[in-house]
Amino acid sequence: MINHVNLIGRLTKEVDLRYTQSGTAVGSFTLAVNRSFTNQQGEREADFIRCVIWRKAAENLANFTRKGSLIGLEGAIQTRNYDDDQGNKVYITEVNVRNFHL
Repeated sequence: MINHVNLIGRLTKEVDLRYTQSGTAVGSFTLAVNRSFTNQQGEREADFIRCVIWRKAAENLANFTRKGSLIGLEGAIQTRNYDDDQGNKVYITEVNVRNFHL
């Protein structure tokens, strides 16, 4: 099986850089990726894709980018779920970033 994603898009806001209890850096962000076609009004729409990046790459991405930065990334789609405070199951789909390019 192959799970490989390549995306080019713009950051919708600054990378949210945090650290786990063990000190591992983790960054989360949303990438706006334009669709290859226009809608009926002739405007381009975009998909907003959740992404997560780990360790030194997360720190580098947070330090060298800002809102609106154009980046390319390589990674894999991952899904996870959890129960929220009301007992509802919440499903998350995101790209686990392996590498990025400025």
